[in-house]
Amino acid sequence: MEASVDRISQPVAAFFDLDKTIISKSSTLAFGRPFYQYGLITRGAALRCMAGHLAYRTLGASHGQMERIRDWATGLCYGWPVDQVREIVARHLDEVIVPYIYAEARALIAAHRAAGRDVIIVSTSGHEVVDPIARLLGADAVIATRMRVESGCYSGQLEFYAYGEAKAARVRELAAERGYRLEDCHAYSDSATDLPLLQAVGHPHAVNPDGALRRVARQRGWPVLKFAGASNRPLRGRRQREPASITNRSR
Repeated sequence: MEASVDRISQPVAAFFDLDKTIISKSSTLAFGRPFYQYGLITRGAALRCMAGHLAYRTLGASHGQMERIRDWATGLCYGWPVDQVREIVARHLDEVIVPYIYAEARALIAAHRAAGRDVIIVSTSGHEVVDPIARLLGADAVIATRMRVESGCYSGQLEFYAYGEAKAARVRELAAERGYRLEDCHAYSDSATDLPLLQAVGHPHAVNPDGALRRVARQRGWPVLKFAGASNRPLRGRRQREPASITNRSR
């Protein structure tokens, strides 16, 4: 099924999950090799990233797997200098992310923007990874996981985990702030773990859905979209937008 986008006048947003919705991989695990090359992780941890990435691309991630990835990643990042992480992500973005952006997702984002809708990326990955991708795609704002930082380094604790109901809660907050009527808004995700997000809007879409989400989409008559074409067309030539980092604000 193909998505259609019509222009309307009132403030409306399209909310996009990132991993396996905009890109065909895990944005966090994708940086395992560069983190190893710069000495942030061991060879064993790098191999675990690669294995986890392959499993994620093939099978997706259940709730339990997401919880294990969260605990492992927060512990792994303890003591990393935040500025170094940002530098590594920026340096390797074209290598590990851009070739895996779905062409269909890129076109859909462009269509929503042409229709006057705000584009919001809502991801469980951290801001340091998601923000540069959002800039490349011209997104207006980002809702993402935020690690606690002390003296310029990760403390190993989370300030905000953008997952499950927490994603939907932050979307509702943003809608109240910006005047979005959520019944007019769109959302896109591949995973049943994002059901709270999809149920928060009037126009939910399942993208390459896992089995559980596919069943729900069929039961509720939600559009099911198939994204398959990763595009290598470079994004660097366009003017990059600076997305608002929604979880920057104090709570």
